[in-house]
Amino acid sequence: MLTRLKVSGFKNLVDVEVRFGPFTCIAGANGVGKSNLFDAINFLSNLASLPLVEAAMSVRDEGGRTSDIRSLFHHVGDVYDHQMSFEADFIAPPEGRDDLGQHAQAAITFLRYSLDLAYRSEDSLQTHGSLEIMKEELVHINLGDARKHLLFDNKPDWRKSAVKGRRTSPFISTEMEGQNRIIKRHQEGVGGRPLKLLASDLPRTALSATNAAESPTVLLARREMQSWRLLQLEPSALRNPSEFSDPSKLGVDGSHLAATLYRLGRNNEWVYGQMANRLSELIDDVRSVWIDRDDRRELLTLNITERDGTSHPARALSDGTLRFLALAVLELDPETQGLLCLEEPENGVHPERIPAMLELLQDIATDVSEPVGPDNPLRQVIINTHSPAVVGAVPDDSLLYAELKETVRSNQRFKRVRYSCLPDTWRQNAPEGSAIIPKGELLAYLNPIQPESMATGTNGYSHKVRRVIDRDDLQPMLPYLTRDE
Repeated sequence: MLTRLKVSGFKNLVDVEVRFGPFTCIAGANGVGKSNLFDAINFLSNLASLPLVEAAMSVRDEGGRTSDIRSLFHHVGDVYDHQMSFEADFIAPPEGRDDLGQHAQAAITFLRYSLDLAYRSEDSLQTHGSLEIMKEELVHINLGDARKHLLFDNKPDWRKSAVKGRRTSPFISTEMEGQNRIIKRHQEGVGGRPLKLLASDLPRTALSATNAAESPTVLLARREMQSWRLLQLEPSALRNPSEFSDPSKLGVDGSHLAATLYRLGRNNEWVYGQMANRLSELIDDVRSVWIDRDDRRELLTLNITERDGTSHPARALSDGTLRFLALAVLELDPETQGLLCLEEPENGVHPERIPAMLELLQDIATDVSEPVGPDNPLRQVIINTHSPAVVGAVPDDSLLYAELKETVRSNQRFKRVRYSCLPDTWRQNAPEGSAIIPKGELLAYLNPIQPESMATGTNGYSHKVRRVIDRDDLQPMLPYLTRDE
């Protein structure tokens, strides 16, 4: 569970520090940096598995995947920052397994990971440059300090079940030995010399290459970061039936939906009833959700049946219905752990049903009033949106507003993204301080329709256009809209 992220020098994220709770909604206009925050989270997640260059090349840019590593660094015109830095506080799972199946148990679960990367140009014309680790550290956050770091409202039973263990020394540190920068991965337990790694030669982070025997806590920190996923639920992937040989875990694009639901319902028939009940919050005419098993073709197909008995396979369902079904499956799957990021989850959902979508997203996240366990996994959801309907319906303490602010640094003027919260919410008490959303901007966001509209006719003259919202029979029913006096 990611509780704090500090980023600087990555795209337009400069000196950004954001606190997260179980559920966070980020709102703002196009192009201000909402997606860049997701990209930073995804980049850190990929660095826990992939070599530095491969992780960098997997980050999206405007045309798809990044083609030039240098483009990830903040820049003003042709002047690029030399480094990017990340600092993440998170709660890792207390136990897990490494790539060889060896069991690992964390010495402590509340951790802080820091990583500074520099761009290194290459002489070869065939490359796009590389990255060099300038600092990598993994340290503990004391149990006694957990409460002041977890600013969102949470109960002691949840906190005690999520934050466990103790530690007095770092797990990964960076030191200078002469002219060389050395990354040290310290052994856990009694004795044992740290593993020393020359930073300039490292093709990947020290955290990404560890096992349960040497550094179980580092491994579990890696597992936590690997669980940070950017969901991009694609209707085409959601519509496809699953083959018997497919994984039974939902892919980031929504693939394997039928196989995942089939696994959940194989020994628990009540799962299908719960899915139908949940889907009925989005669609009124739902009697059942079920999986058709075709043994001849070895295919699993998701179906819904209406109250009149008419059944529809996944390929016939709307995009919004399929995304809702995928999220409902995630909510029921205890194997789904970590952080889920979603962009504009309201797409394809009727405005009247958006509250049902938001309730589902909040139910996916851990319940901080109950201890963490199989029925209450340590999960977290972050969404971004443009929708006034979403902003108006989310809990006020979950809202972050992204906007561009002009900044001057080293005689350079540029715009960077800033994240603001509402007053009298928990983020306002952060030690680093938090900007407050101006009420005027929030009201403009919630009331995007202007009092009147002008249009130009074919004869070139401007005239007022009576819009739907301007109708006299509707005006008395719309008290929150700005009107002409």
